[in-house]
Amino acid sequence: MLTPFSNFSGKRVLVTGDTGFKGSWLCFWLRELQADVVGYALPPKTDEDLFNLLRLEKIIHHIAGDIRDLEGLQLVFDEFQPEYLFHLAAQSLVRLSYKEPKLTFDTNVGGSVNVLEAVRATESLRSVIFVTSDKCYRNKEWIWGYRENDELGGHDPYSSSKAAAELVLSAYQDSFFNNRKKLGVASVRAGNILGGGDWAEDRLVPDIIKSLRQGTPIILRNPGATRPWQHVLDPLFGYLLLASRLTTSPQSFTGPFNFGPSGESIRTVHDLAGRMVQCWGGGNICVEQASDAPRESGLLHLNCDKARRLLHWTPKWDFDRTIVETVSWYKQVESGESAIALTKQQIKKYMGNYHD
Repeated sequence: MLTPFSNFSGKRVLVTGDTGFKGSWLCFWLRELQADVVGYALPPKTDEDLFNLLRLEKIIHHIAGDIRDLEGLQLVFDEFQPEYLFHLAAQSLVRLSYKEPKLTFDTNVGGSVNVLEAVRATESLRSVIFVTSDKCYRNKEWIWGYRENDELGGHDPYSSSKAAAELVLSAYQDSFFNNRKKLGVASVRAGNILGGGDWAEDRLVPDIIKSLRQGTPIILRNPGATRPWQHVLDPLFGYLLLASRLTTSPQSFTGPFNFGPSGESIRTVHDLAGRMVQCWGGGNICVEQASDAPRESGLLHLNCDKARRLLHWTPKWDFDRTIVETVSWYKQVESGESAIALTKQQIKKYMGNYHD
């Protein structure tokens, strides 16, 4: 596979949150790049979780653990001595953050402090990708995209926990990491990510797929909400590209980066559900707007000029391609196709004839 990431081959890469949807895609891609991968995360919840479907436990070194456990986390850093770190482990659900605010802050803020403490004690590291969210910005419902230097904040526990994690990272960078000239550290913020293998509870695309599989109506609680939809491979490509650059020019690439889709991919929830129904070949949509539903943002998208200018990164799959590839993955797995083969094929299609 043609790739700009040949420098990952044989390198020691630690991924927190490897059992999650995005973490599983990343670990699989890293193994395709022949990296030596260690994952640290809570165990997968079901047999259908992407981590299990890809049989990642057979091709990476997975260690079950919680980022809230500093001692256990530090042991992994000490034993593995990673050169690259991708920190993805998080409580990633907005609605769950209303039910479990303490869990959300303990994980997304306290857990991130633990990760940064481990980074501080690990001299082998050359590149750190610290994943937060587009929701780290204080959402003012304005029509233009948020830039990396816009105000941070959040109206809900999840969003504010991600903003707080960004502030924690900034403090560690200024206090400790700026003195390490061979270490590059960047935070990355992406939009609403789609792709095969996401089965998270109370998340839109998994809920739609479950309804389509079961032949039940798709319930939309906020159909007019506008989101920046993107395939999981687009931001992951950006993360890998940035991680690579951090090893060669840490001072030039340290800092926050947005990785969002193009403007045509900023669509309503109803647009997304309708296109998924078309690709599936059937299904019904039902709007049920609950009066007591938790607050959700109506409009939020990112300005990605920095990534375009410094990394020459642009999103490769538009809205329609994202939906087609996502629904196709689920449909083919449902019909008995190998998730491993499908995931490998999609990465190969995404990369095409890319040259660095």
